[in-house]
Amino acid sequence: QVQLVESGGGLGQPGESLRLSCLASGSTSSIWGMAWYRQVPGLERELVARITGRGNIYYSDSLKGRFTISRDNAKNTLALQMNSLKPEDTAVYYCNADDYYNGMVYWGKGTLVTVSS
Repeated sequence: QVQLVESGGGLGQPGESLRLSCLASGSTSSIWGMAWYRQVPGLERELVARITGRGNIYYSDSLKGRFTISRDNAKNTLALQMNSLKPEDTAVYYCNADDYYNGMVYWGKGTLVTVSS
């Protein structure tokens, strides 16, 4: 089992930056890919960015250039640097990890990001 806890959400103004963090605990040695998703109430959860166990990175096309995902395997953390925030970035952001050995997918409880002036 893997537990994921997100932090760093809050209120940001348009154009500002926020940094989200996700701390993994438990059977962290079995984690392969990690990702950030976001969800606006009433809409489907969407992938923001993903980083594989080999360090390959994928970004949602609409967010590429503003958001940066990074991972520190030694500290079992995942981060998302969000720059040039827009009101449409307002959502609950979820940390996600998949298990290399059993294929299970784990989710954090999410952290709310609100972008408003």
